[in-house]
Amino acid sequence: MKEFIEYIAKFLVDDPESVVVEETTDEEKKINLTLRVKQEDVGKVIGKKGKTAIAMRTLLTAVAAKEGKRAMLEILD
Repeated sequence: MKEFIEYIAKFLVDDPESVVVEETTDEEKKINLTLRVKQEDVGKVIGKKGKTAIAMRTLLTAVAAKEGKRAMLEILD
């Protein structure tokens, strides 16, 4: 799942080298992903009215559900 979010984010930003995704596990079935990008690229990852971020979270939820897990995505600058 980490690689999936990283792949999407790298195509959205101007500087793909700055994309960092950290994965932590709280419980057995809950995964927290933190996406960090440059300040200039935060708007591109979030999108207008947050639609890009919502779409990324929806895709992440679907991928996690296939594996029987729950996932959460947090976007930081």
